[in-house]
Amino acid sequence: MIVYNVTLNVDEDIHNEWLLWMKLTHLPEVMATGKFKEYHIFKVLNKQVDETGSTYAIQYFAETMQDYDDYAVNHAPTLQHKTKEKFGEKVYAFRTLLEKI
Repeated sequence: MIVYNVTLNVDEDIHNEWLLWMKLTHLPEVMATGKFKEYHIFKVLNKQVDETGSTYAIQYFAETMQDYDDYAVNHAPTLQHKTKEKFGEKVYAFRTLLEKI
């Protein structure tokens, strides 16, 4: 099992709009690629001292590395561009790839 983890920090002034958009638009689009079996979205509760906004971790679960690679090459650039186009610098994301042991 491959876990694609996306951690995002979202400015407070767009937080509600972003969360609604994620639930109604972005997450369904990611899942429609057929590359992930499920996802979970978490709100990060422990903040760093200098951190502002709200932080979330979204974990997408792929059966194989090939599924993730196909997503990363054929789907992720377009979906990430849509997020950047809609929210600009008000959403900062970093990505981690994990393997379930």
